Amino acid sequence: MRVKMTAMPQMVSFFNGMGGACAAIISIIEFHSHPHGSSGYLLTVFLGLIIGSVSFSGSVIAYGKLDEKIKDLSAKYLTYINLGLLVATLAVLVIAVASPETFGHNAVWILLVLSSLYGVLFVMPIGGADMPVVISLLNSFTGMAAAFGGFLYDNPVMLTGGILVGSAGTILTILMCNAMNRSLLNVIIGSFGGGGTSSSGAKGEQVVKEISLTDTAILCAYAGKVTIVPGYGLAVAQAQHICHELEKKLEEKGVEVNYAIHPVAGRMPGHMNVLLAEADVPYPKLVEMEDINPQMNSTDVVIIVGANDVVNPAAENDPGSPIYGMPVLKVWEAKNVIVLKRSMRAGYAGIENELFFHPKTKMLFGDAKDMLGKLVGELKEL
Repeated sequence: MRVKMTAMPQMVSFFNGMGGACAAIISIIEFHSHPHGSSGYLLTVFLGLIIGSVSFSGSVIAYGKLDEKIKDLSAKYLTYINLGLLVATLAVLVIAVASPETFGHNAVWILLVLSSLYGVLFVMPIGGADMPVVISLLNSFTGMAAAFGGFLYDNPVMLTGGILVGSAGTILTILMCNAMNRSLLNVIIGSFGGGGTSSSGAKGEQVVKEISLTDTAILCAYAGKVTIVPGYGLAVAQAQHICHELEKKLEEKGVEVNYAIHPVAGRMPGHMNVLLAEADVPYPKLVEMEDINPQMNSTDVVIIVGANDVVNPAAENDPGSPIYGMPVLKVWEAKNVIVLKRSMRAGYAGIENELFFHPKTKMLFGDAKDMLGKLVGELKEL
């Protein structure tokens, strides 16, 4: 009730981490209650501990990064450290299950430290457009850890709930990776963001064209079809309600309006869908990327509200860009593109957006909520 929509991704990540911590605590208690259980029992305990600890520590780091309290840590040596930690964790797991007397009661603490450290270093390098994927992956980890707890207690409700969460999170992670045209391994090892730069960003003369509110209102009012592209900036400005009002005002003038939804827009899976549903935008108006892209060349005006990386042409035409290969909304194929943004600042992936300098693009600078409200006012005057 009290958390703002813009902070919802952090809250989801925090809650997910608490689920992982709960599963890890269950494993610790169970191990100390039955330290001489069967190999199958010990394997279940230790797997619940490892996966729960990774989910907890990784989710805490994800929370800090989403809240801009923790910066990305990108270094090639981290890949080798993570690989070493993973191998060490699996080695201790095998030894602890095969011969419990080797480590004794220390096995659970060794695994706790190794897996918690791995969770931290696993998430630290990942940033930019990959964060929604990481949140989804950590969510599936928590579900798996809860399922192991269900095995330990022979509790079908806990087991079923854990399997549902784990499988749903895994499916969502795979779908998002497919939408980004990347493998999960590539997301984990070769993350987007972290201060990357576009290789074509400094080439040639770059001209930015601005547009006034009045000209924007006239262009939209006499258009046949308008597509609105929401992004994280829309959530920050809490402009979803006034955006819906703009949609209704344009429809009163006979304009066809829809919303283009990119699968990784925002900071968590489905962020834009939830945001617009809060403003009572009809669900059929939310069109997914693969369905809206073929319609772009028949669209008169595209209004981009706070989106950045998901509309960057560099993903298609700049092999040196960190986001190269990621499917994006092809807004530049529309007849006119209006970008509503506070400034020319780079998006979450930390790279310059070539769209801002495209011949069809005009910039409308200002706070999204304020400017959309004024735009609605201009439309009423026409």
